[in-house]
Amino acid sequence: MKKILVTVVLGAASMLWAGNPATSAQPAQEQATQGQAPTSSPAQAPAAPVIKDPAEYNAYMGAIQQKDPAGQISGLEAYLVQYPNSVMKVAALQTLMQDYQQTNNQAKTIETAQKLVTVDTCNVRALALLSYIDRLKAQGGDANAKQDLVDAQKYGQSGLECLPKFTKPAGTADAEYDKMKSQMDGIFNAAIGIADLTDKDYEGARKTLRAAEDSTPDEQKDFSVVYPLALAYAGPNPPQANVTVDPIDSIWFAARASVVAPNPQYQQQIEKYAKSQYMKYHGGDDGWNDVLTAAKASADPPSGFAIKPAPTPAEQAHAMVGSTTPDKMDFATWQFIFTNGSKDDQDAVWNAIKGKAVQMQGTVIHATATEFDIAGSSDDIDAKKADITLMFADKVPVRLIPKDGSSLDFQGEPSSYTPSPFMMTMDNGKLLKAAAPTPAKKPVHHSGQ
Repeated sequence: MKKILVTVVLGAASMLWAGNPATSAQPAQEQATQGQAPTSSPAQAPAAPVIKDPAEYNAYMGAIQQKDPAGQISGLEAYLVQYPNSVMKVAALQTLMQDYQQTNNQAKTIETAQKLVTVDTCNVRALALLSYIDRLKAQGGDANAKQDLVDAQKYGQSGLECLPKFTKPAGTADAEYDKMKSQMDGIFNAAIGIADLTDKDYEGARKTLRAAEDSTPDEQKDFSVVYPLALAYAGPNPPQANVTVDPIDSIWFAARASVVAPNPQYQQQIEKYAKSQYMKYHGGDDGWNDVLTAAKASADPPSGFAIKPAPTPAEQAHAMVGSTTPDKMDFATWQFIFTNGSKDDQDAVWNAIKGKAVQMQGTVIHATATEFDIAGSSDDIDAKKADITLMFADKVPVRLIPKDGSSLDFQGEPSSYTPSPFMMTMDNGKLLKAAAPTPAKKPVHHSGQ
């Protein structure tokens, strides 16, 4: 199934700032002319940068003290042109990045963030914003999606390396600081995970996307992460021998993705996909509504969450033996049991029908005077493949030998069979005039992942 893409929502990265960086990064002015040294609170670490030039200090303060983002943008852009090597360059760029974000100027937000990581390579706020935007641009079908993912992964990896060095901003409560770090951890892992999934690194994508999912508060669970996580657990399509799959988590997060999908159309498409994955694994849709209800109620699988896999062919064969006597089974059911059942189940059926005359209808694959090759199950009739060898004690008159492909009513006595490829031999063959029952299809074989 094709990945469903999302568009960029610039404002979603606004959680990266706690308070106003402009007011939390006040510079100290050198006051030697007044015989005083700049002071700082013991709780402030590291100490604020010192602006030695009073004119520069006034220009900076005049810019950041503007009451609206537009005024700050104008003042700080002019300040950076006039003082390109200022000790406040990082603080000025950080404030500009937030101002451009608040005014929904995506191009300038990205441009400013890029400038910021150039002068401050471990600025996790800028790294988080860049990795977030580049990832969503790629998922939204941007013309440069491939490069967007490369950049998103690069910023994400740098961010994870730098995040342990991120110090708590002045005036930020511990709980808010921890929340910021957790959210940025999720942003960085999501960027890496989407790149891994695109590169078909399913193991890597599961690890990083699950980390992104786990570090995001329930109310902020992101469809653009949850759905790719479901795809990562599902693995490649068609399956590959060297790639393991996790059908339980794949089904859960696909169901959850349908819940957090951004619109009804996506919701219906993803729910249909999730249900199909459930039925493929479970063998039917019973219990699906319970899974969907649980996914609507919780962002994460409940404790002990499990889905019963579809019965194996051997289990299906055993159930057939337990529910129907061999003489009431059709030929296709015999064939399924003899091909897939345990030795005990095979013997139970074979001992009941061996040497007993049975009447059937089939399609002639090839016929001679002493032996007819016949397709008895509808699947083998469609495949023009013989599954019965009917032997005659006396030669069949030439005028009665049927043409290849013709329908035939006959009687025979099962005498032997081979399970794979399946072939049953029947002795004492007889041609019948009365129509026998329509041949049945083989029982459905549910294959779990």
